[in-house]
Amino acid sequence: MEKIGVLIVSYGAREVAIVDVLSTSPNYKVDLYIVDKQRNPFNVEKATKHVVIPDLNIESICRFARANKPKIDFAIVGPEKPIIEGVRDLVEARTGIPVICPKKEYAIEGSKVQQRLLFQEIVPEANPRFQIFNPKDYRSTQEAKEAVYKWLDDLQNQAVVKPDKPTAGKGVGVWGDHFTTREQLFEHFMSNFQYGTVIIEEKIDGEESSFMGFCDGKTLAPLPDTRDHKRAFNDDRGPNTGGMGSYKDTRDYLPFMTAADRDNELAVAQKIFKEWTSKMPDPSAVRGVPLYLAFMHTHDGPKILENNSRPGDPEIINILPILKEDFVDTCYKMLEGKLGRVEVAPSATVLTYKVPASYGGYAEVFPAKVKKAEIDMPVDLSEALALTRNYGDRIRVYPGSMELRDGKIYALKSRVVGVLGVGENIEEARQISIRGINAIKGGALWNRGDVASTETIQKSVKHMEQLRHKA
Repeated sequence: MEKIGVLIVSYGAREVAIVDVLSTSPNYKVDLYIVDKQRNPFNVEKATKHVVIPDLNIESICRFARANKPKIDFAIVGPEKPIIEGVRDLVEARTGIPVICPKKEYAIEGSKVQQRLLFQEIVPEANPRFQIFNPKDYRSTQEAKEAVYKWLDDLQNQAVVKPDKPTAGKGVGVWGDHFTTREQLFEHFMSNFQYGTVIIEEKIDGEESSFMGFCDGKTLAPLPDTRDHKRAFNDDRGPNTGGMGSYKDTRDYLPFMTAADRDNELAVAQKIFKEWTSKMPDPSAVRGVPLYLAFMHTHDGPKILENNSRPGDPEIINILPILKEDFVDTCYKMLEGKLGRVEVAPSATVLTYKVPASYGGYAEVFPAKVKKAEIDMPVDLSEALALTRNYGDRIRVYPGSMELRDGKIYALKSRVVGVLGVGENIEEARQISIRGINAIKGGALWNRGDVASTETIQKSVKHMEQLRHKA
């Protein structure tokens, strides 16, 4: 068995899933050199060498790569921050280690404006209407306000406000969720506008799917569609979060979609990929997952909500454990420009996240449900891990925002731990996931209870039927 070394830049459960499939490679003995945001218990156990870089600073990542260069064959980066900041450019230039993620110039996740302009050029039919507001174009706040209100007239107030850069101001705001008056919308707009360009898009009615594809620069290999539950609470209520869980069906598309919906998605993604890369001096600059597209399926075909330049968290977790090919071989094909079709087992998967009391405003909305005495207690994963005796590889427990301290693990502030269930249908996968989630004790953790439930899925199916009838 060939021995190789892989550098992983990690943030949470998404990268733990990557570590899992690499460490269980059937064809290679993989030594893992892991740069982590914290002492993730799974990564600490699996790593040949583990280092904590809390801010995932690319200079520090590069120093770790250089120090271990002779033993590292390639690197994989999951989190968006180092990708946007150019970690691939830096590591490849200084160490020669090939990195699987897009280069800085093509990490279009870093600019909402860049995304919209690119899609407008290539697939205008899939682009929601939008308008860009640059502070340099306005002499006063009043002038900007008048321009915003004029655009809201065109949109009939159904608007989404986004800062150009992901970390600016209050972030994304949606009419009906974050504001219900123009005054509230403009206040949200100004919280972002003071830092730079803001884009206001039309709010789209539909059902959302996540599209991802592995890429070697020449080929975009589509992966099955997944659905991410972004809302904090059951029945899609509460604020948007990083994602409370996600599911994949036994087919390449989701229950509320048709085969034609999937074909339309693929046509849009492949057209973007073909025309975008045709202008690149070196198309391998987008290897990895350059297109993680959030599609909204509407009465008028698919619309692109946004694009990310990385694997989805949690969506990639639904796919990695059921890849038919050794993931190491897939990585080498991406690096060598030999990527073909990526085969995925026809299984359904459901991922549910357990999160801390502060996440999604849970403690404020449901204070009586929070066991305050448990908040600072260690988290016990042992019962969940023991379920492998019942389910084998059909259950995976992936620590995310967790830290190992003095032999115990503690919850941090984001999505703490994900449990993936694999089944012959969505409901079977969901039941396995929920059983694992319920077996996790301590930390005053909670989870959304209806991720991939029959009722939730049927609601999406009925909504799409209404939209198609409208068309």
